[in-house]
Amino acid sequence: MTHLGAIFRPQLPPEDLRPIARLADASGLEELWVWEDCFREGGVSAAAAVLAWTERVKVGIGLLPVPLRNVAVTAMEVATLERMFPGRAVITVGHGVQEWMEQVGARVESPLTLLREHLHALRALLRGEQVSTQGRYVRLDGVALDWPPAHPVPVLAGVTGPRSLRLSGEAADGTLLTASHSVDQVRQAKELIQQGREAASRTGEPHPLTVYLLAATGPGAAERLHKELAEEGLADVPGIGVAGEAHAVAEAVQRMAEAGADTVVLQPAGDEPDPAGFVRFVAEDVRPLVSP
Repeated sequence: MTHLGAIFRPQLPPEDLRPIARLADASGLEELWVWEDCFREGGVSAAAAVLAWTERVKVGIGLLPVPLRNVAVTAMEVATLERMFPGRAVITVGHGVQEWMEQVGARVESPLTLLREHLHALRALLRGEQVSTQGRYVRLDGVALDWPPAHPVPVLAGVTGPRSLRLSGEAADGTLLTASHSVDQVRQAKELIQQGREAASRTGEPHPLTVYLLAATGPGAAERLHKELAEEGLADVPGIGVAGEAHAVAEAVQRMAEAGADTVVLQPAGDEPDPAGFVRFVAEDVRPLVSP
């Protein structure tokens, strides 16, 4: 089944999150995602608030930049969310935007090495293991969580480049792709992830793929989509995003699903005039048109 979600973008002030979270829960939306973009809003704090305000909607964090966090702190945060709200938080970690990491003095020489070490240590801690490791960046000495999750928590990697996609297949429990991916690029990413899974002998384990899809609807949808793509330097890249009403958006979701996406999360433009209406549109208009 193709799962469907929507994003609360951090261009909106944090005080706008509560009514949108409650709307997402009441409307039957499957997943609501929050971002941790420098220097706007914290991912864990936003997710915890949404989980507390709602009863059933899953809450994704896309993503926690590993250069900003000691892996033990990440594990403590994730375990706390999971024990308070079992099965409802979707956790993603990644390199972070390198310019931002440089800006805060956290940029590392080898982001790939750091992400690999972080993923291996984080997943082990969330399994309740005592971890000792002396890596290039991740160093732990007999660390174990006092309150580990009752069940292991899947950890997704939010990645884009070929080596990082292979690493996700090797060391993560799933992958998140940004809205800069076309259908063909999703297929290519799926192949690279599979290569990593095969190299690590993990092909028997599930590895769900979540894909963001930039979407605009209502008056001026095409213009708002084009503006967003231009701001991201993607205006000349074919097959990125969708503008139109529910049928057009649902067809774009289906294409992503056919390319290998297990979950498609619709991303509104940064200047979306009606964020609450967008969530309602995804849940009530698009969802019934997406084949299970």
